[in-house]
Amino acid sequence: MRAHIENQSFTREERIRKRNDFVTVYRTGVRIATKHFVVYVCKNQLGSRRLGVSIGKKIGNAVKRNRIKRLLREFFRLNKDILPDSHDIVIVATRDASSRHYRVICEELRQGLEGHAS
Repeated sequence: MRAHIENQSFTREERIRKRNDFVTVYRTGVRIATKHFVVYVCKNQLGSRRLGVSIGKKIGNAVKRNRIKRLLREFFRLNKDILPDSHDIVIVATRDASSRHYRVICEELRQGLEGHAS
């Protein structure tokens, strides 16, 4: 039971935090566009998947941006099984997704990532 709970956490090691790591994913990653997001997927040498989230100020105020970030982190946390191992994933919001329901965002991202899991 404990392994299942740990698998659903979102640890510090699973986050992309450094600017240089974001730039590497942007430059070398595969770009997947959906209606509200652009997803970049890039192989890493770490042996684990990591998530980076980028939400620009044009998307809305801090409340809206933080809501989108929370939903994207929750999607990552609960859908690790469909995401590729040993990859960095950066999700960039391109339109106001803050008014979308969590289920709609999940479905959009699942469809976008469907063919890219390895």
